[in-house]
Amino acid sequence: MEEGKVLKNGVELVKSVSDKHLDLLRPSSRLFSLACQKNDREKGKYALIKNDDDFQQGLYDKPLPCFGCGIGWFSFLIGFGFPLMWYYATFLYFGNYYRKDPRERAGLAASAIAALGCSVILFIVAMILLF
Repeated sequence: MEEGKVLKNGVELVKSVSDKHLDLLRPSSRLFSLACQKNDREKGKYALIKNDDDFQQGLYDKPLPCFGCGIGWFSFLIGFGFPLMWYYATFLYFGNYYRKDPRERAGLAASAIAALGCSVILFIVAMILLF
């Protein structure tokens, strides 16, 4: 709170920092702050706090790519028919692709584990065929 005017009876009027810097607040907070100021003058009346047109989509509100299941899980499922997709997802996993969207991490890790299992099986089959 900041210092304000001192009235005759010793009561000091103050203005909050949020009222002074309304342009720095998010739109919903700005509307709430303005509604509170209006409600101080008109007690008992309702004010619109949030407008439906000002809806801001968050990072996790957007659907994942590849039919909504993400690149990792899509690569994991397609990898059973085309195992190179597991290696592609492993490359993305070790390249920290999941930092763009943490929801991708589980699917990419599953594909990396599947690629590891596929590599072990290919190595065992190669050793049996060579010796």
